[in-house]
Amino acid sequence: MINNRDLSWLTFNERVLQEAQDKSVPLMQRLRFLGIFSNNQDEYIKVRIANIVRLSQIRGKSAPLLSGGYTAKELLPLINSQVSEGQKKFMQTYIDVLSEMEKHNIYVVNEKKLNQKQKQFCHEYFSSVVSPLLVPLIIRKSTQLPFLRDNNIYHAVKMCSDKNDSRYAIIQIPVSSSCPRFVVLPSVKGRHDIIFLDDIIRLCLDEIFFMFNYKSISAYTFKLMRDAQLTIDDDISKSLIEKMEAGLQNRLHGQPVRLIYDREMPEDLLDIISSKLQLKRREELDAGGRYHLMRDLMKFPKVRPDLESKSLAPLNHPHIKPFSSILKTIARKDVLLNYPYHTFNHFIDFLREAAIDPKVESIYITLYRVAERSKVINALINAAKNGKRVVVLMELLARFDEEQNVEYSEILQKEGVKVIHGVTGLKVHSKIVLVERKNKDFAYIGTGNFNEATAQIYGDFGLFTSNPQIVADTAIVFDFLINTHKHFSCKQLLVSPYYMRNQFVNLIKKEIKNAQNGKRAYIFAKFNSLTDEEMVKLLYKASQAGVEIRLIVRGACCLQPQMKDLSENIRVISIVDRYLEHARIAIFHNDGDEKVYIMSADWMTRNLDRRIEVGVPILDKEIKQTLKSFFDIQWSDNEKARDLTVFGSNNYVKRGDNPPCRSQTALYDFYKKLNDKK
Repeated sequence: MINNRDLSWLTFNERVLQEAQDKSVPLMQRLRFLGIFSNNQDEYIKVRIANIVRLSQIRGKSAPLLSGGYTAKELLPLINSQVSEGQKKFMQTYIDVLSEMEKHNIYVVNEKKLNQKQKQFCHEYFSSVVSPLLVPLIIRKSTQLPFLRDNNIYHAVKMCSDKNDSRYAIIQIPVSSSCPRFVVLPSVKGRHDIIFLDDIIRLCLDEIFFMFNYKSISAYTFKLMRDAQLTIDDDISKSLIEKMEAGLQNRLHGQPVRLIYDREMPEDLLDIISSKLQLKRREELDAGGRYHLMRDLMKFPKVRPDLESKSLAPLNHPHIKPFSSILKTIARKDVLLNYPYHTFNHFIDFLREAAIDPKVESIYITLYRVAERSKVINALINAAKNGKRVVVLMELLARFDEEQNVEYSEILQKEGVKVIHGVTGLKVHSKIVLVERKNKDFAYIGTGNFNEATAQIYGDFGLFTSNPQIVADTAIVFDFLINTHKHFSCKQLLVSPYYMRNQFVNLIKKEIKNAQNGKRAYIFAKFNSLTDEEMVKLLYKASQAGVEIRLIVRGACCLQPQMKDLSENIRVISIVDRYLEHARIAIFHNDGDEKVYIMSADWMTRNLDRRIEVGVPILDKEIKQTLKSFFDIQWSDNEKARDLTVFGSNNYVKRGDNPPCRSQTALYDFYKKLNDKK
């Protein structure tokens, strides 16, 4: 019994939508969850649906079977139906949230609901901020449509004259940091009026097209979604950077896969746009509401702080004292950080100290996604300027962050940093650092990106250690990344695609053997996704042998728990709350000598077989106990945890007689108490 990955993922995104529907969630945070849902759905269409459409075009016996035993052709209508149903729920939830906002005197108004003062403000705002950024494009039936990028929103404009002739135009809505999607309007005291940038442009259409004679003019929003596949050519005369830049340019011109448009758009206007984009099939045209690209709801103005989620100030780790050496602390004892409960500043300070420490000779780091104005990048440049050897493995194929990674690669190289781009055919997804210092070396192995922005909202682990075996293994991994022809083996680290799968398989088989011999056996694990069929089937065997299995899976889960004679000993929950659950952990009973690992890899085929991933055993007893407590707290969640026993449903875990537990809040309190004890 293997559940389909795509249908399972869509069910996960419905859990995100549940947060927007949950009235116990602060009102403005519900609006932001709508933005997260919309962003997730858009990326899914551009990546997964585009891929399934390609697979559906393969005919005959060569057509591949997808998880759950579906062909792409069979799966496509099921996915489209679920996406469409999700969009309907999204729109209803959005209407409900707006209605709740109005009870708190927050109004999202359109151009027809403005008073005179607000109209004047909008015209002045349009003239000073918006108008200089607009490039109207006139379209005709006989001419080619100008190139339209995805990830943007457009107005399709229709101008009607007395002679029943029509002119058509397209305007890109120029959303940017200096021209935000939402504009706060002047309002009476106690009231907050906000307008979409789209509607300011609608209000000012006459100022754009004044040179044309027309009886009426109207604008209808649409967005185009293109296939996000990134193709890299194999021209050996080009550098990888050159190939990436060409590939990114090609992606911009990817095949359109879906047109989402205002359902009020006139037929003739829709026909001229869809025909020029060569989108004609029903599933390629999606009638929506008045507004699109609703991911921008994540950036809705914070006009009522009392209706936002109350931020929890990140904690300092009890072993890391202000104005003291982090390297000396790690030399004495391993340190585990759990973001966002602990501050990411500790990691920045670790790099900054290494950058100026006279005894530090080299810094090696893998980078996958970094912040837009990255303190990590700045610390590495500073280290190079201080004469350290700095080597950065920059993974260029980090989906939708490729352009920024190419840019940072060039900046680092100009500053004297050695930048490498990994192993041909393998994406480097590991999160590791090696600091070589006279007499003592240090390593960091994590589950999440070196990104100070996402570290505030992503739940992740990071281990600082000076353990000689782990540090030596980390050096071996970097040596392999730099000199990819080398064979290697590690004593402590789990490294995919070479050893990690087999090591986890052996650990599971040991639990099976112990259970068969009447010993206690359990596997407790937490992933973003569990989709690898080999691992799923092995967990089924473990369940049948009597191994107790508890799984926390945020996203797609192809394993079906609680099936008679198959998975009766497996329970699976999923937690969706204010922080994105991103940490990966695996705990094995191991006949009483527990094995605990954190890793950058999910149990997905791509992570185990096609990526460089690193996992690390936890050897420190205190940290091992902390991670067991972490898992127990999350497993006890009965406020934000969903029970995945029934596939496709998102029923909350039943509380029963247990006290209420919201694990993310409980974890913050847990770490705060640990601080108080020190």
